[in-house]
Amino acid sequence: MTIETERLILRPLELSDAPDLQRLAGDRDVASTTRYIPHPYEDGVAEAWIIACQKKIVAGESVHFAITIRSDGSFLGLIALHLDDNRKAAELSYWVGKPFWNQGYATEAVKAILRHGLEDLGLDRVYAAHFVRNPASGRVMLKAGMLHEGFLPAHTEKWGKFEDLVLYRASKDQVLSDDAG
Repeated sequence: MTIETERLILRPLELSDAPDLQRLAGDRDVASTTRYIPHPYEDGVAEAWIIACQKKIVAGESVHFAITIRSDGSFLGLIALHLDDNRKAAELSYWVGKPFWNQGYATEAVKAILRHGLEDLGLDRVYAAHFVRNPASGRVMLKAGMLHEGFLPAHTEKWGKFEDLVLYRASKDQVLSDDAG
């Protein structure tokens, strides 16, 4: 399945995405703003991660999409919904490569994946978090229609330091009513 927006195509991950994934996710600035991207990003990690994602998709545990530019197919990042066990809610995760920051791509992708999750997958709720020190991610979530939900101090360890998280959520009623106005 693919999801198209004005400037983007969200499509299934392919093994051929591995070199771009490694190059973009391997940037220390990108890795430092996420909970799970390692640094350095060693050879073979991208391929193994893509295969693991494909298995999770088949098992119905998640949906992962490569974020690509509609006009030329350039790979610019990843976006995913990690489904809860009851399949009624999902955690949103995403990252965009540094050359593509501050161009509205993340917001456009998040809006599209929220609609997909809440409408097509029938989720009741999508939630997400970002490190306090990465307020740009919070602005993306707010622009995409998510609502601020809370704060978790010293919740996640990243590179030997505990990070504070800011929490957001979106529901079907809230996202659809925002689209109507």
